[in-house]
Amino acid sequence: MKINAHNCQRKKRVPAFLLAMVMPLSLFGCGSSDDDSGTGYIQLYNLSSNAPGIYLTVDKYDDDDFDENTHSEITFTQVSSRLTYDTDTYDIELAWQNEYNNQSDLEIVYENQLKVASDTVEFVVIAEDIKAPNVLVYDIPVRDDDEVDDDNDDEVFNIRVLNMHTLSEGVDFYYSEADETFNEAVLLNQTTYTTMADNQKLNQDDYIFYLTSAGSDEVLYTSQDISFPYASEYILVIRENQGVGTSPFVIDKISTSATVEYPDTNAEASYQVYNGIVEHELLPEYEQTVDFHINGIDDTPEVSSLGFREFSQSIVTDSGDYSMSLVTPQEQSIILNNHLLALNENTDKTIFFYLLEEAVDEDGDGDIDEDGDGHIDETEITINSLLVDNNQSESIYSHQMKVVNLIDQDEIIDDFSSVKVYFVRSDEIIETAEQSLTAAFATPSSVTLLNNTYTIYVIGRLDSSDIILSSTELTLTEESKDQFIILEKDSDSDTGYRATLSPQSSEL
Repeated sequence: MKINAHNCQRKKRVPAFLLAMVMPLSLFGCGSSDDDSGTGYIQLYNLSSNAPGIYLTVDKYDDDDFDENTHSEITFTQVSSRLTYDTDTYDIELAWQNEYNNQSDLEIVYENQLKVASDTVEFVVIAEDIKAPNVLVYDIPVRDDDEVDDDNDDEVFNIRVLNMHTLSEGVDFYYSEADETFNEAVLLNQTTYTTMADNQKLNQDDYIFYLTSAGSDEVLYTSQDISFPYASEYILVIRENQGVGTSPFVIDKISTSATVEYPDTNAEASYQVYNGIVEHELLPEYEQTVDFHINGIDDTPEVSSLGFREFSQSIVTDSGDYSMSLVTPQEQSIILNNHLLALNENTDKTIFFYLLEEAVDEDGDGDIDEDGDGHIDETEITINSLLVDNNQSESIYSHQMKVVNLIDQDEIIDDFSSVKVYFVRSDEIIETAEQSLTAAFATPSSVTLLNNTYTIYVIGRLDSSDIILSSTELTLTEESKDQFIILEKDSDSDTGYRATLSPQSSEL
């Protein structure tokens, strides 16, 4: 059965009314009668790209008894485990949490009745725009013990294909063995939007999957080798690519409890560069600008004359492993060489370059102030790189803040090896703020914030005192982007420190 509905949003505290138009459609020829008994399952798959985490609530009214279960949130492209329920008809709600740590105040985007049939998985998919979601329910029969034993004996696995890509003419889904090409590929399914194909059994092996437009032999997507070593069952979901690669498709492999994403094996990647290198007397050739090169220093850098505290534009390139180097623009003096840049398919990264100053302890006795004058006897510096994955979420109700702490610790001055960052709303103070994180040096930390206005406080601790290093205001709306919050020393600020906000990815 497939149920398709568009619903408006409202608060959970409002009395529930059925809002959905129900249109049953037999997909597997396995309808259930009203006298079914036993247990069945519900499994939720979130495919609404601009949605935050989605909560599934299952309600049951029985005479004067009322039972309500709200399950853990499911984020975009993730799937719940198979949730066990007695065979019966339930009221279900799909909602997102619009208050921190408060599952009693959820914003409902869909509600309907759902019949759980015996030995059947009700596979619930929420897709499209979260403001008017398309919710579909597919009935998937559960294999009995005899079928599982036969699958083990025959060394086969089970596969269904679900097309959740809106390409109007549909797609053809092919497979080949891992040591073959598309020339040897076999057509598995021809499928259109929202169609789930019947279950098929294939020999346990490693396979490559291919997608073309309906009736075409032009390959639009090629997967990596995907292993199927057990007599398990999977749904392969064709969906729109939200990453930076040019292929329009991504495939999700869904098991009974998890999802694995497979982008096009030929998908590009992108990166941007941030120059966080401070001037230092031990680096006299550096004058706050760098040229960035990959795979050797040549006449044409990938990024030219990138200034201090500046981001480059995003650069799209083939996925793969690269070496990266920094030189000064005029003298071409090398200040960093042969650092690894690993770019997986379809990913978007930011490369942070920063200077680390460390005390020299030549005799290894732990004393870096041998003459006792209160100053480090000798220091050395290194230029380091930090690769950070940019969040590619399109959520409109919440946004990820990723904190990058580049405040170098000084053993004598006792700068802060880690700091606390608080996100304080208008009705909160630092002590009562519900959202905060600890930011260790050169180790990204992240938090997801609901749309609101926040004052961001960066707090360091010296001895028994909390010190405000920086404060700034942030307003998040549906149009906001996920942000970096970069913490750095700044001799020009009143406190000697600064926090800079910047989108996690620049426009391509």
